[in-house]
This record gives sequence, C-alpha cells and structure tokens, in this order.
Amino acid sequence: MPVLQAAWLYYLENPAFVLNGLALFYGLAGGWLWVATQLRSARIAERLATDPAMPGDVPCAATQRINRVFYSVGGVCLSLATVLTLISTQF
Repeated sequence: MPVLQAAWLYYLENPAFVLNGLALFYGLAGGWLWVATQLRSARIAERLATDPAMPGDVPCAATQRINRVFYSVGGVCLSLATVLTLISTQF
C-alpha cells in the first residue's frame, strides 16, 4: 500500500489524533518564535548596555518592527494551536 494512501486511511480512522499533532506543531512553532524573540531582545538590550559606542538606548525601528512581526506570527500560531486542540475534542 502506498504511503499516502496509508496516511489518508490513518487520518480517516483517527482525526482527533491528527488534529492534536497539528496543534502540537503549531504550538511548538509559536512558542519557539516567542522565546527566540525574547532572547534576541535580551541580547540587544545587553549589547546596548555594555557598548558605549552604540547610539541611543532604544533599538532601531526596523528591529522593533521585526520583533513585532515575530510576536504576531507566534501569537497566531499559538492561537491556532489552541483552536485545533478545542476542535479535536469534538471527535
């Protein structure tokens, strides 16, 4: 039996398990984005505090914009994971 047919039959027999697996994937991706952005912000703050040659106390606008995008995508992933988990309880 080809692999795709076996996967499709497994999906038809266990839809809640498959949805929970997808929710786990989105939850891990969203959590990783949040943690990576926190670490990135901490490194920038540390570099600003220790290097007197760096201008200003606030990171540039582009860095803040990228951090905001990462937080938004991470939040969407975590929200989607929550919704998929709630949907999987209906099966």
